[in-house]
Amino acid sequence: MFEWFIAVDPILQALLAGLFTWAITAVGAATVFIAKDVNRKFLDAMLGFSGGVMLAASYWSLLAPAIEIAETGSTPSWVPPAIGFLLGGAVLWVFDKSLPHLHLGFPIEEAEGPQTAWHRSVLLVTAITIHNIPEGLAVGVAFGGIIAGVPSASIAAAMALALGIAIQNFPEGVAVAVPLRAEGMSRARSFWYGQLSATVEPVAAVVGAAAVVMAAPILPYALSFAAGAMVYVVVEELIPESHREGNVDLATVSLLLGFVVMMVLDVALG
Repeated sequence: MFEWFIAVDPILQALLAGLFTWAITAVGAATVFIAKDVNRKFLDAMLGFSGGVMLAASYWSLLAPAIEIAETGSTPSWVPPAIGFLLGGAVLWVFDKSLPHLHLGFPIEEAEGPQTAWHRSVLLVTAITIHNIPEGLAVGVAFGGIIAGVPSASIAAAMALALGIAIQNFPEGVAVAVPLRAEGMSRARSFWYGQLSATVEPVAAVVGAAAVVMAAPILPYALSFAAGAMVYVVVEELIPESHREGNVDLATVSLLLGFVVMMVLDVALG
């Protein structure tokens, strides 16, 4: 099975990896069938852990390969990663300002983006979907980046990234579905919304992989773009959300733990 996976096209690899990360989100959302509420400290710890995973992945799985690939080009090696990183953050900022959404744990009065009559559940799913787009892109460009042939852009590194994203997607599924259930939504609908936000990941993974396969010169820009987008999500969403209820120390320790877990995965497997 593993040999077959290595042999298939990078775009198909990205699709399968994206489906895997979505499936783990769905498993997390399925906890709504056995739990009606989630402890706020536990939720903040999960948000911090997810932030740590994303920060570590942004460097080891995305920026480091981008810099290594850029060093083989004619422009200064810092130019493509710097441009891609800032562009990734800028695009997420535009999404953030253009789409109505609501962060976890916030009252509906604090919904961001244009005013809308959307239901709270839709606003929550939109927020997590914005969060998941860079995760899917990161997985996609990591698998597409295998064509570069550099050690840090290997299939093992791409698989480590997909595994790290999947690990932090489990608590993400819990964090969306269980609060919806606590607000009175049925288990089935809570599960549906919990997994729905991650369906964008396989799509974004295929888009990212296809882009770099068809236009290899954009690879360092694409890798650093995904890194910038993920760092934006961590700083703008995950850290503030995890600190909102005063569990700052717990969230910070959890972020450090998530960072180390992703770092170990990438160094050991990549």
